[in-house]
Amino acid sequence: MDADIELVKQTLRGDKEGFEKLVYLYQDKVYSLCYRYSGNEEDAFDLAQEAFIKAYRSLSTFKGKSRFSTWLYRVTTNVCLDELRRRRRDIQSQSLDQPVTGSDGEMNRIILDESQSIDTWYETKEQAEYIQSLLNELKPDHRMVLLLKDIMELSYEEISQVLNISTGTIKSRLSRARDLLRRKLLERELLP
Repeated sequence: MDADIELVKQTLRGDKEGFEKLVYLYQDKVYSLCYRYSGNEEDAFDLAQEAFIKAYRSLSTFKGKSRFSTWLYRVTTNVCLDELRRRRRDIQSQSLDQPVTGSDGEMNRIILDESQSIDTWYETKEQAEYIQSLLNELKPDHRMVLLLKDIMELSYEEISQVLNISTGTIKSRLSRARDLLRRKLLERELLP
C-alpha cells in the first residue's frame, strides 16, 4: 500500500513512470473486472484503457483514505456502469429495422492445451460462455458485487468503499446473485 501511495505521489510530481508502474501492477485485475462486466475481450480492453485514463486524470482526487486498488476499482466500476447506461440508451434509440451484430462477430484465436481432448476443451469453453452469459443476465448491481467479491476478492469493507453502499446491502445483493447463478447452473446440471 505504501508503495502505491509513493507511486501516486511520484506521478503527481510529474513523473509519468510512477503511473506506468501502477498500470503494470493493476492492469490484469482491472482488465479482468472489465471483462467479467462486459463479456468480451475487445470491450474489456477498451473499458480498462478508459478506466486507467480516468484514473490518471483524476489522480489528484485520491486522498489515501483507502487503498489505491480500492480507489482504482471504484473508477473502473464507474466506467463499466457508464458504458452499460450508454448501451441501454443506444439500444432504446435503435430502429427495429437495423441489423444486430453479435458480440462474437470476429473469429477468436484458439489455443488448445494438448493434454486436453477437443471434446473436453469445447465443453469447458461452452461452460465458460454459459457462465458469462449468466453474469450478463444479472442486474448490474448484483453483477458488480459478485465480481468484486468473488472474482476480485475484495473484502466487504473495500466493496463498500468502491460502490458507496453498506455492507448489509452488499451481503444481500451477493446472496441474491449467488442464488440466481446457483439455480441456473443446477438447471443446466453444471453443479452437483
